Amino acid sequence: MKRRVLAGGLAVAAVAVAALLTSPAAVLERLAWVAADPVRLLAVLVVLVAVRPFLAWPVTLVAVVAGYGFGLAAIPLSLALMVATSVPPYLIARRGRGEDGGVAFSLGEGRASELVGRVVGAGERAVSVAGGTRSIAASRLLPLPSDAVSVAAGLAGVRSVPFVVGSAVGELPWAVAGTVAGASAGRIAAEGLGSVFDPRLVAAAGVAGLLLLVGPAYRYYRSSAA
Repeated sequence: MKRRVLAGGLAVAAVAVAALLTSPAAVLERLAWVAADPVRLLAVLVVLVAVRPFLAWPVTLVAVVAGYGFGLAAIPLSLALMVATSVPPYLIARRGRGEDGGVAFSLGEGRASELVGRVVGAGERAVSVAGGTRSIAASRLLPLPSDAVSVAAGLAGVRSVPFVVGSAVGELPWAVAGTVAGASAGRIAAEGLGSVFDPRLVAAAGVAGLLLLVGPAYRYYRSSAA
């Protein structure tokens, strides 16, 4: 019994340590060492762009790191990296989309499969009404999980160029906010990543996202009612 308790305690400790070492907070704590060397900072950013989707870290973490190391001049770099780190989930989802437009992987029968089919169908209809670029830009501006938007875009069949352009437009406010927050190192240290998402910015971006969809939605409504 004691051995089991000890083993359980060690397992919990190992999980806690792993979570600590692979958390955004751990990355932020090491920023001073990383930013001391520009080459090292660029290398860390490249690695961060590659692994972030698989760790489910927020996309704005990339902008925060870039802003911490390079200051406000890193806004274009932050935007480019945020778009780049959104590409892997999109490509994986596109590979899961069959050549005939259906979902290539099988979830079996039942409600899960039916739900995925409905989500994919809704995404395809939204893209057909608003267009790929506008749909992605609006989705990025709305307070939606970035990786969920990327996966939905891949499953809905959004082409690569509209995905990249729409992502760049929609991620711009978050790239600016993340870079500014990263440049203000004390703010991030005191308040964490949550300080990036000012309620006023979130509200303004959400309104902008909805405005992008008003025109296409109205035209679709008029054509359907005619």
